[in-house]
Amino acid sequence: MDQAANLRKLTETGTGLKLVQPQDAAKKTKIIAVASGKGGVGKSTVSVNLAISIAKTGLKVLIFDGDLGLANVNVLLGIIPKYNLYHVVKGHKSLKDIVISTPEGVDIIAGASGYSQLANLNETQRNNLIKGFAELDRYDVMIIDTGAGISANVIGLVMPADEVVVVTTPEPTSITDSYGLIKSIVSQSKDKNLKIIVNRVRSAIEGKKVADRVIDISGQFLEVQVENLGFIFQDEEVEKSIREQKPFIIGAPRSKAAACLTRITHTLLQTEGGYDDEEGLTGFFKKFFSFVDFKEKEMESRMEEDN
Repeated sequence: MDQAANLRKLTETGTGLKLVQPQDAAKKTKIIAVASGKGGVGKSTVSVNLAISIAKTGLKVLIFDGDLGLANVNVLLGIIPKYNLYHVVKGHKSLKDIVISTPEGVDIIAGASGYSQLANLNETQRNNLIKGFAELDRYDVMIIDTGAGISANVIGLVMPADEVVVVTTPEPTSITDSYGLIKSIVSQSKDKNLKIIVNRVRSAIEGKKVADRVIDISGQFLEVQVENLGFIFQDEEVEKSIREQKPFIIGAPRSKAAACLTRITHTLLQTEGGYDDEEGLTGFFKKFFSFVDFKEKEMESRMEEDN
């Protein structure tokens, strides 16, 4: 049986997986941040299809669109939300009011293009958001689709996450920017669970080669371990799914890309996350705002020193 056939078999039989948690941990939401060093690598497409693939195993999954400036998650799912994060931070709606349940089996929180940075929210708006997430700790997994690049907003969402999945492609600029993102994360903490997915590969050999390169240079120069989650083939079904606004894991479940993503899901769910925050999603966003406040004060201090 060839590799593609093996992957298709995995897709068809990959139900009933359970999320691996530390033995002494109560059930908590596993938070997975999906990030990329640059735009245009398929990060949001990976986020949405990964979330659906996880949900197909029986877990309850929430997608949080952290790419507020572009807010692509609802577009990829063909959804026009009536309310989004803007209405929450303005105090017009509660967070549970804007959660959208989809036919694909995942819930989403749509981003608000009116707020390009979560970091810019005032204290009242922050409290509205934190209070809302206190009501949402019923999910097994939350996937955060961050913005591309290394802004304070992106790093702030990455740092409190249990798992950080960096999406790259074989393009040299994408590899370089992925390393830059990992370097920015490591400059804040070397204890993150870092993983990499190589998207749009032409062969398994290419996928492994790219992943090995990122892993090797991260280990050599940053002294951190990055886990290879796998690769996703360049597949016309993916492009078709984007045009049709129907995730390929649903619209083309026997495609090479879907089979690859199913294998990635198996690998991801068999690794232990952090689970070190008793406050769950509320604690996550408290940490996020603490981080961005710290970075803002750090920048102000540097400006004063320069003057």
